[in-house]
Amino acid sequence: MATDDLPEAFHVTTDEQLRAVSSLTRHRIMAVLRFEPATITQIAERVGLAKGSSSYHVRLLERAGLVKVVRTRKVRGVTERYYAMAARAIVLPDPGEGGPDVLMRHAVADLEASAKGGERHVRMAHLRLTEEQFAQLGVRLHALADEYRELSDPSLPDASLVFALFHPAPSEQAEQAEGDAK
Repeated sequence: MATDDLPEAFHVTTDEQLRAVSSLTRHRIMAVLRFEPATITQIAERVGLAKGSSSYHVRLLERAGLVKVVRTRKVRGVTERYYAMAARAIVLPDPGEGGPDVLMRHAVADLEASAKGGERHVRMAHLRLTEEQFAQLGVRLHALADEYRELSDPSLPDASLVFALFHPAPSEQAEQAEGDAK
């Protein structure tokens, strides 16, 4: 099953689904399945897990509807299952005021675990934008991510793109302004 055959988005709406995507291990399993189906053995090798642990986490993802079996084959009398993502993108609910953003926590963990000395482009910029500029930048960032997702080749090494465009809480802005003035 190619990623072209997948629905565009899967919206996480239940507690079970949220618990499933909240695990860094399951996040990494979904990253393996991002571009092509894989067996439990292949997933275990790519994520660095024991097959039993890999199987456990994949079952939780499958039960939550985030991954599914897309093909099976018999190998020496055993049925081998190939799993794939249930959709091209997983859409998480807004974490709410003060709630941790699961996606950002996983992105930071992945960044920290990335190869030392490898090429990385990390930048944080504080901007002052009109609401129109803010909205335009959001649209451009999404379009850029979509453009490069279309260029993705499963035979190439993984690269992760994460962005967050948001308005900080007003109290943070006031504290920052105070700190800058000193």
